[in-house]
Amino acid sequence: MALGSNTRRGPDDEKLQFETTEGINPVKSFDSMGIKNELLQGIYGFEFKKPSAIQQRVVIPIIQGRDVIAQAQSGTGKTSMISLAVCQIVDISSREVQALILSPTRELATQTEKVIMAIGQYMSIEAYACIGGKSVGEDIRKLESGVHVVSGTPGRVCDMIKRRTLRTRQIKLLILDESDEMLSRGFKDQIYDVYRYLPPELQTVSWGSPRRTRCSLISRISLLWVR
Repeated sequence: MALGSNTRRGPDDEKLQFETTEGINPVKSFDSMGIKNELLQGIYGFEFKKPSAIQQRVVIPIIQGRDVIAQAQSGTGKTSMISLAVCQIVDISSREVQALILSPTRELATQTEKVIMAIGQYMSIEAYACIGGKSVGEDIRKLESGVHVVSGTPGRVCDMIKRRTLRTRQIKLLILDESDEMLSRGFKDQIYDVYRYLPPELQTVSWGSPRRTRCSLISRISLLWVR
């Protein structure tokens, strides 16, 4: 896991302060991240000019396959960071779910789906928001047609897995978005249920809010690494 050990402040970070694992250095441009050309086209088409401060530090470790725990306030580029990393690791030649993103609300899950589809448009990536409020039949039809990424809420995702409609055998990345909020809102058991269906060689990324102390977040999320 990428956990904090060093505090660094760069001239472009203004009043922001970062704790990062030893050896993680900011990457100041999308072109320097080694990402796919089609993804770069989507990023610039989405009018992103340069990575935000948190994106400069987190995207590369995720792409490298490292487990990551990150904290940042809203408005720092979290959703686009998640979307960029997911699009980079997905193999579009396989119409199996390869990345699963769990969020505490339907709105956040839907927003993530839209950003993935927008920046991944030149890759022909398929993402789907698996959330309550949609018909189960719609979920089944979409998932059986084949998607690369599922962004959803724990309850509906767990239901689709238990129905064997959401196949998990090719999932290589699990992202817990606003993980502290999900656990505090009583989603812990549903997250555990989802987690136990996932492959053993799984990369996990947990994104939380700095409103909780770092130690509290890490102690709660570390439970997810215990099978």
